[in-house]
Amino acid sequence: MKALKTTLILAFILCLTCNLSQAQQMFLVHQDNVKPSKMMEYEKIAKEFHAASVEHNLQTKWVTAVSNDFRYFYITPIENFAELDKRPMADMAKAMGDKFGEMFERYDKCYNSHGSYIVVHDEELSYMPNGSKEAIEGKNYRKWFYMYYAPKNAKKVKEGMKAVKELFASKGSTNYYRIYRNGFGAMENYYLVSVAAKDEIDGATQAKANEDVLGPDRWETFSKVLNNISRMEEYSGEMRPDLSYSPK
Repeated sequence: MKALKTTLILAFILCLTCNLSQAQQMFLVHQDNVKPSKMMEYEKIAKEFHAASVEHNLQTKWVTAVSNDFRYFYITPIENFAELDKRPMADMAKAMGDKFGEMFERYDKCYNSHGSYIVVHDEELSYMPNGSKEAIEGKNYRKWFYMYYAPKNAKKVKEGMKAVKELFASKGSTNYYRIYRNGFGAMENYYLVSVAAKDEIDGATQAKANEDVLGPDRWETFSKVLNNISRMEEYSGEMRPDLSYSPK
């Protein structure tokens, strides 16, 4: 009976997640935590894998991002959980034979941990007046802010995120951002704020200008989020079109 109860609860969570995500895009993220000493070797293998994917016209797609602490993210849009059962690399693996397995054996030497999980693009909380589904051309630099919160504070944090968006809109801010939230496979609740820029200097200039636009009273609004999260982590990184892939 206990096992049945657990199964029913899990099924309910999965169904709830699917329903919530129907109007919001889900992404499957594969994350490689690369050893700093192995970064150049990893890059070499990643480019070989990309070339092999192009050669065999692999029937899937992803965009790649890299953070300043040597994490590589391969991000694939998915419509539902059934897509997790697909094996898009099966034909490619068969065609490549031993070379396919050898390539991943070389990958394994470049990191001590890796894994996959789901994130959800939250369009309601994103501040992108011209639409938040398409990437901004020419802006591959990223600032990422992870804001973790306890389940009991979920409502307050979401209300705070809405208040921040309203502040940006009311002030006519041009410092746009996308919001993602944790999905299936994450052990903690968080919102991820992603801010695009041309490069690090452009990002810093953009952030400073936004402070002047929002004014000193911005902290009163920001506190509606900051007072209800358990911690915040900030990272910089970049999107990598050269390691991203889409079939012909």
